[in-house]
Amino acid sequence: MKTLLVFAATAAIAITAQAQDWPQRPVRVIVPFAAGASPDILARIVNDKLAARIGQPLIVENKPGAGGNSGTDQASKAAPDGYTFLLSVNAPLVYNTILYKNLPYDPFKDLVPVSLAATTPNVCAVSNGMNVDSVKGWLEAMKRNPGQFNFASTGNGSISHLGVELVKLKTRSFAVHIPYASSGQAVTAIIQGDVQFACLPPVSVMPQAKAGRLKAIAVTSAERSALLPELPTLRESGLPDIQAVPWFAYMAPKGTPDAIVQRMSREIAAVLKAPEVQKRLQTAYFDPVGSTPEALSKFMGEELRRWKPVIERTGLKPD
Repeated sequence: MKTLLVFAATAAIAITAQAQDWPQRPVRVIVPFAAGASPDILARIVNDKLAARIGQPLIVENKPGAGGNSGTDQASKAAPDGYTFLLSVNAPLVYNTILYKNLPYDPFKDLVPVSLAATTPNVCAVSNGMNVDSVKGWLEAMKRNPGQFNFASTGNGSISHLGVELVKLKTRSFAVHIPYASSGQAVTAIIQGDVQFACLPPVSVMPQAKAGRLKAIAVTSAERSALLPELPTLRESGLPDIQAVPWFAYMAPKGTPDAIVQRMSREIAAVLKAPEVQKRLQTAYFDPVGSTPEALSKFMGEELRRWKPVIERTGLKPD
């Protein structure tokens, strides 16, 4: 017993020393989506200021594929030494545990929460070819033309997918789902007429809406967004039970020393409070959060409980 106690004490001292000395080299942040996607934009806004605080560069590694599952899986299997973090989103961190029977990782067991970084309201947008300019017109067009419209998302199980599926369920309408690798590609599909509508991150939608290439008609948040006050919510537009908000969270491989996780969480929160960072985030339509690991863990559990019955009720399966 004495030997075990000595070993445990020695291990604890070693972990503490490791955390105090961290980081000694660049830190990578895996983003499981393509460059230019919302998580990538968020990571690059945060990185410069975060690197200055921890004293080492943060290198974004884009690992797109399988709706975020591929990169999230890679992060879950990385060495838990404090030199790999993940910036991922709703689906690969929560929803895909319900959608996929053989997910190669378990975000609740193979990853540890670091910080809920930000949220953003999705913007529902329609192609100019639909000739509608409101949620009412959009829904009426779907009912008049069942099965003739396609909608885009950023991947199976993404909030841009589930939000529209919930609209379809509530309104008893139908449209064909077409998943894309990024919000930028999905918006391009609307403009080109490959799909007729989507509910996507505003950083991709709004520049095109302002240029007149498509029409933004509503936000998916519970209340009007201070960043997009001109757009009504789906609730205001006659869909009271629909709220589908993208969120972005930093995670680390299971086994990463808690002292490093806690420090990274504090540093992220501090960066997100910096006025210059907040200004850049708001320009990209992000609402910064910056939570503790414990708060993120609780939030993920709440998201699982909220969306599991929705996913099971709709009978959604990966396309």
